[in-house]
Amino acid sequence: MDHVSYACEHDGLAATTERISSALGVEAVKGGVHPRFGTRNMIIPLAGHKYLEVVEVLDHPASDKAPFGQAVRARSAAGGGWMGWCVEVDDLAPFEERLGRAAVNGNRKFPDGRELVWKQIGILGLIADPQVPYMLKWEGDPSLHPSNAYDSNVKMSSLTIAGSAERVTEWLGEPVERPLEDVAVNWVAPHGTPGILSVTFETAAGAVII
Repeated sequence: MDHVSYACEHDGLAATTERISSALGVEAVKGGVHPRFGTRNMIIPLAGHKYLEVVEVLDHPASDKAPFGQAVRARSAAGGGWMGWCVEVDDLAPFEERLGRAAVNGNRKFPDGRELVWKQIGILGLIADPQVPYMLKWEGDPSLHPSNAYDSNVKMSSLTIAGSAERVTEWLGEPVERPLEDVAVNWVAPHGTPGILSVTFETAAGAVII
């Protein structure tokens, strides 16, 4: 598991991020603009090579065309909240073959000119069935991974997902327990509206549920 994505609420990226970072007792860092997707984000690094992103859709043509931009816009229009979770993989080819389409390139630049680059696939699946993750392969300098923005003692300990482990296992093509080996999942309401209901974090002040 790589990260969780939270679509900003009605008052925008800064205010939404401030509420979450204050609840966790940490500082968020600026991510940047995703020019291919028409979005931008803020990052909260977590322990264990994970992170939380708060993401906002921009008034940009790319956000009308890119599935990721469409997903963020739809979730924010519904009031904001957890949009999805993401699994890092070494090889996207099996997913490209199974889903019948190519992964898309993603990138964002740091203020000093360095560039974070990756490929991702599965956003259309997430839009249709928000319990399933999308898949990502990082490329380029591994030290630029968002979890490395600073050393964090905040740990993502569990997810509550409306859905079923069987459905997500089918989607991933392997047991869902594998990418979630260090994050517990409480599966509820398998026949209800799917998606992440809450995420629990272990912080210096104890457990925090968002």
